[in-house]
Amino acid sequence: MVMNGLVIVLIGIVVLSAGYLLYGRWLAKKWGIAPKAKTPAYTHEDGQDYVPSSKFTVFSHQFSSIAGAGPVTGPILASVFGWVPVLLWLIIGGLFFGAVQDFGALYASVKNEGKSMGMIIEKYIGKTGRKLFMLFCWLFTLLVIAAFTDMVAGTFNGVGLDSAETAYANSAAASISMLFIVVAVIFGVIQKHVGKMNEWVKAVVAIALLVAMFAVGMKLPIYASKTAWIYIIMAYLFLASVLPMWLLMQPRDYMTTFMLLGMIIGAVVGVVVAHPSMNLNVFNGFTVGSGASKQMLFPTLFVTIACGAVSGFHSLVSSGTSSKTVSNEKDMPMIGYGAMVVESLLGIVALVVVGAVAVGGTKPEGTPFAIFSSGVAGFLEKLGVPVQVATVFMTMCVSALALTSLDSVARIGRMSFQELFYGESTDPKQMTPAQRVLTNKYFATVITLFFGYLLTLGGYSNVWPLFGSANQLLAAMVLIALAVFLKTTGRTGWTLYIPMFVMLAVTFTALVQKTIALAANIAAHNATFLVDGLQLIVALLLMILGVLVAYSCLKKLFTTTKNSEQK
Repeated sequence: MVMNGLVIVLIGIVVLSAGYLLYGRWLAKKWGIAPKAKTPAYTHEDGQDYVPSSKFTVFSHQFSSIAGAGPVTGPILASVFGWVPVLLWLIIGGLFFGAVQDFGALYASVKNEGKSMGMIIEKYIGKTGRKLFMLFCWLFTLLVIAAFTDMVAGTFNGVGLDSAETAYANSAAASISMLFIVVAVIFGVIQKHVGKMNEWVKAVVAIALLVAMFAVGMKLPIYASKTAWIYIIMAYLFLASVLPMWLLMQPRDYMTTFMLLGMIIGAVVGVVVAHPSMNLNVFNGFTVGSGASKQMLFPTLFVTIACGAVSGFHSLVSSGTSSKTVSNEKDMPMIGYGAMVVESLLGIVALVVVGAVAVGGTKPEGTPFAIFSSGVAGFLEKLGVPVQVATVFMTMCVSALALTSLDSVARIGRMSFQELFYGESTDPKQMTPAQRVLTNKYFATVITLFFGYLLTLGGYSNVWPLFGSANQLLAAMVLIALAVFLKTTGRTGWTLYIPMFVMLAVTFTALVQKTIALAANIAAHNATFLVDGLQLIVALLLMILGVLVAYSCLKKLFTTTKNSEQK
């Protein structure tokens, strides 16, 4: 019997919604929410990073930042193991691992003056732990920049392709993306001068601007090579890293969220109309492939699905940018827990899409982005959407998934580099000349983007396994740090213990496997330094840092007495 894709989506919606309403709210009640407390967005308001914002504005930033390439790419790549293990991990991992971490990081940051995870680790674990964690975070952001820049540039490439239709779709999507940046700045300036806009008016304006940009972009496509787009994306990332949140990132993320939600709704409605069969095998065993391509379900499934279930990167968004814009503590469950639940649903939709176009029980040839785009475009066609419009819309959506994560991670990478060199004070007047240079936001941004660019040369397919492992290891470290915070402040933290130990086991196994594979490649003289050599160095550094941070956090967790600090 072949499972219907609609049933799988409905199961996902029901279970994820129940998890949010029951488990998410239970956590909020146990940890304690203070609706009347002044949040860091007000107490540290600076018009740059600390900007009080409405619940949906912060949700849109959180969701569009975390919903990167992962929830689409991961489930499609992991589908080689069969659709049941992928679905189970998307639901279980999303509700009990990912959403708990995202909400926990946001909660801990808001309760600690909007501090990043690194600064929270310094407060509850120590300065050495903070330095090691920030170095790990910075290295991790380089991997994200490399993987996602290569993906986006490839999606925008309109030169040297065999298909004229693909070249047009890519170039039109690129044109719309560039318009997005310009319009986001204009939208941000308007909001700043108009003041607090009615949420419905703001939403209508955003949707109208989306439609206008889509129409203009389809009429005026920008044809450029992949290399050219890499440079253009790097220039955009520089601006996103240094400009005030309200001027570029917040309005861009706000508009992008409507587009991404439109994509998810369109895909779900398409599934309802098309009733696609799940053509993937139910389960292909604990080992798939043979020889060099042999993969084991543990740990490959978990690090491949990555962001669709749990992602350390999300904690950097929660504590690095979102926490500084939350205007009321009661908004935190929807922003932290809710955004992750929606992302897990996106992962389930991606699984159903690849199941609909699967051939012989396995995913078709092509990149995950191409499979997802063509699959959902096929659903949209059945709703009466012209094929060209559907293709451009989906190309735009999948590139937006990665681009909205890219600008957030570039900003977080810049901040992580700065925090590495902060001393007792963040006041430039009290720093040494070298510190002033290293903590300068422009210098930190250039250094971060330069090393990210070097890793981009390896291509996303080479970087992705390393990114997935580092991402999950970061999640494990954040979960341990949050457990220390919760125990120290007398809150319920035992719910984090199983997730953190599972993630530690998964990630160290995956990193060891990746390191052995890279070393074997180098020993066989099948490697180049900028690809395998650089990745091997990063993998070894990540493992060493991971062990040191995990040890210091676990030691603190099991030696700290409960309620040793006031809430």
